[in-house]
Amino acid sequence: MIGRPLFQATLKGENHSGRPPLWVMRQAGRYLPEYRALKEKYSFVEMVKTPELATEVTLQPLKRFDLDAAIVFSDILVIPEAMGQGYDFRPAGGIEMTSKLDDDASIERLTSSDIEEKLSYVSETLKNLRQELGETQALLGFCGSPWTLACYMIEGGSADGFPKALAWAEKHPKSFDRLLEKITQALIDYLTMQARCGVDALQIFDSWHNLCPPERIWDLSLKWIARLIEQVPQNLPLIIYANAPVAGLKEIVLTKPQALGIHHRANIAQARNLFPAPLVLQGNLNPEVMETDPKTVISETVKILDSMKNDPAHIMNLGHGIRPGAKIECMQALVSTVKAYSG
Repeated sequence: MIGRPLFQATLKGENHSGRPPLWVMRQAGRYLPEYRALKEKYSFVEMVKTPELATEVTLQPLKRFDLDAAIVFSDILVIPEAMGQGYDFRPAGGIEMTSKLDDDASIERLTSSDIEEKLSYVSETLKNLRQELGETQALLGFCGSPWTLACYMIEGGSADGFPKALAWAEKHPKSFDRLLEKITQALIDYLTMQARCGVDALQIFDSWHNLCPPERIWDLSLKWIARLIEQVPQNLPLIIYANAPVAGLKEIVLTKPQALGIHHRANIAQARNLFPAPLVLQGNLNPEVMETDPKTVISETVKILDSMKNDPAHIMNLGHGIRPGAKIECMQALVSTVKAYSG
């Protein structure tokens, strides 16, 4: 049982092969020279919007490494753009939206209609990938959570702590709910489209989960994720990833996902003690380890594998996205160690 069959069995909590499947968040990493070569010719947004290029970038890691699954090359901000608020990247780093949401009228100007048509370039990329991968390797789609997207849309891009978004949520709860409702509707259509294109699972990145005031975490974030899970096709496994401690995972589980992505600062074995299989746990190697040396990678990877030994519902992964400073030899050490592991 390898590749896609292994991944699918694990999502059902039925992996008894002795080793977990492996894919790596943000696979199309800036650490790959072939990706950097394309980036010299095309902008990030151009590559996302060109299905042939997005397909090529998605497959680059799989041509180097024996991974069990690929995650489509795209961005969470395709949804705000489809709703009427474009995005790009600042020269010094970080996201820059083409506008900011600053009043009720700016929210009402956003549209949740025709999402599938506007994001047809994503569906074309997914169809290309499904054909390329066949039954050999699994395909993952993804999106941002409504809360995380709202943070970028209100601030007009990246911001330390997203104070404007937090202030709006506190002072104008009705209009903030209206924004989250519109984003959620757009996401339901987007996730349904991805399901039709043949993804094996879909990851929801609640990247700014930890910024929510604890007493409002359900109303601002998790309630809307729960609605997504309720509304998308029931045969589509959903993985929720959030920067949360083990104790904080209890509330996330209330949204009823099939899988949880565990941040590298949380103890995945402790999470398993709280949440038995068949709930899938994904993670959670510290991405900083990928910038060290192969010996360190092997040691840290085996620690996680041993702590989850013979777990039928564990997907090996990083505890956050792979970073530009990752070394190819470290990535190879990770793949080889997981592949050779037998429990």
